[in-house]
Amino acid sequence: MAEYYPPVGFHFKVEFLDVGGLADKDVLFQEVSGLTAELEVEALKEGGENRFTHKLPTRATYQDVVLKRGLLVGSDLVNWMTNAIENLDIQTTSVIITLLNEEHQPLQAYQLYNAYPKKWSISNLNAQESQLVVETLELTYQYFKITSYGTGNS
Repeated sequence: MAEYYPPVGFHFKVEFLDVGGLADKDVLFQEVSGLTAELEVEALKEGGENRFTHKLPTRATYQDVVLKRGLLVGSDLVNWMTNAIENLDIQTTSVIITLLNEEHQPLQAYQLYNAYPKKWSISNLNAQESQLVVETLELTYQYFKITSYGTGNS
C-alpha cells in the first residue's frame, strides 16, 4: 500500500462553464480563496436550564470565492463581470475549481452553482514599487459540491 501525501495547493485550474468566448489565459489564476461551507446555528434557551444554551442547526452558508490573477487586458471574463456590475445583467454560471496532482490529473473538484460576479478590483498603482498589477474577482454563489477522484497516489 502506497503512503499518502497531502496534495499541494499550487496546482489547480478554474473553469467557467457558461461564460462564452473565454480564452485559455482568461482562467489562469494565481490564487483561489474563500472556498468555505459553514452550518448556521440558532441558539435556543430552555426555561429552567441555566447551564447551557441549545444550538440547533438551521442552514448551510457559503463564503464568496475570491480569484486573483495578473491583470489581463481585454478579458472576456472581466466583460462578463462588468456587464453584471454596470448593467445588472446577471448571468449565472457554474464554476469548477479542480485540484490537480503531479500528472495534471484531477484529485478533487469543487463545483460552485449559480455563481455571479459581486466585485472586481485591481491592486494599487504605485510608481515607487515594482509590482505586477493584480486583479481580484469576487464571486458569490448558492452552494458548492465536492467531487473526489482519488488520492492520486497510484
